[in-house]
Amino acid sequence: MQAPVSPRTPAPSHPLDTDKLYTARLQAARARPYLASALFALDVVESASVPTMAVDAYWRCYVSPGFVARTPVEELAGVWVHEVSHLLRDHHGRGDRVARERGLDGVGDRLRMNIAADMEINDDIYGDGLERPAGAVLPELLRLPEGRLMEEYLRDFQLGPHLGDFVWLDCGSGADGRARGWDLGPGGAAGLTEQQRDAVRFRVAEAIKGAPGSAPDGWKRWAEKAFHPPQPWLRLLGAALRSAVSGAGAGQDYSYGRPARRSAALPGLVLPSLRRRPPRVAVVIDTSGSVSDAELGSALLEVAAITRAVGGRRDLVTVVSCDAAARIAEPVCRAEDIPLIGGGGTDLRAGFTTALRTRPDVLVALTDGQTPWPPQPPCRTIIGLFPRTNRSHWRETDPTYVPERPPGWAKVVEIG
Repeated sequence: MQAPVSPRTPAPSHPLDTDKLYTARLQAARARPYLASALFALDVVESASVPTMAVDAYWRCYVSPGFVARTPVEELAGVWVHEVSHLLRDHHGRGDRVARERGLDGVGDRLRMNIAADMEINDDIYGDGLERPAGAVLPELLRLPEGRLMEEYLRDFQLGPHLGDFVWLDCGSGADGRARGWDLGPGGAAGLTEQQRDAVRFRVAEAIKGAPGSAPDGWKRWAEKAFHPPQPWLRLLGAALRSAVSGAGAGQDYSYGRPARRSAALPGLVLPSLRRRPPRVAVVIDTSGSVSDAELGSALLEVAAITRAVGGRRDLVTVVSCDAAARIAEPVCRAEDIPLIGGGGTDLRAGFTTALRTRPDVLVALTDGQTPWPPQPPCRTIIGLFPRTNRSHWRETDPTYVPERPPGWAKVVEIG
């Protein structure tokens, strides 16, 4: 396999040619206008320790004066886009997560991450007015397919003699999460805060979404995730449920099994005491025609998780399937055996009424939200919303219907 020639050819010391460097950045912004806000958010730091150009997690771009002196403007424009792509795609955060999950702590492991991240970027960002820099790592050089993510490429190759010409490669801590000696760190000058970094990503995603025909597929996928980031909804729903069942008043009732201590002050009267009991949970599942089979399957998985949250007591969990009418509350034996009947329109008011007959301490509704909402029930309520691309203008039987958002008295978790 023919390896690329590295751009680290020794050169005499040069002052940083900022005119050339910024001309290249302007050319990069013209070639990729949707990346302009990110390119101009980078703060340049001159550093002779950097082999070429590198970035850190705080959006500083470290630049070797010698590299700028010997590299044509057209290639420098490609390097600008390459480096800012590491930051937009959060390769530093993803690299840290991969390192923890797979136990990849060595310098060689981080070099593999850098190579894998470069392949994720380089397979579709060049061309159409942006020249590919010399030595750019492409998937085809390692006989790997295009269009994969850094984490996938990382599984598919190991370092060896055939990669010897890549040892110079160093895009900085912004590419793999490992701090470098030249990093200024979180307290250094001109770094962006987390809120500023998120704002830059959102502006780039907004620009891509505004002109989708001009961006490669990889950037379109990235922009979609930037606009609709995946939520840790399983954790959020579990936390909401645990908070509800452990809150004051949940699972409490008066009992004569042990007299209240105040009885001693009232001779001849026996007062009940307030005792803690396991909380009861009712789950209302929207089975209308607008809810898919996959979503119903995830609802049953949530029933199983809810059962675990109350200590595995299946007798404390009941399930009501509901479209326009509510079915009989089913006690949980096994979540996968619960019959989910429906397919018509949606009206969860009937489901709430049926569920409240079981006197639950917590009521959980899993729905797409296309329903009239009942009055506030006398117990804690959690609503898990299935995703909809246009929640504000859709209904099974009336396309002009504008549904209400879930009421403020419920804890709402968006189910991804």
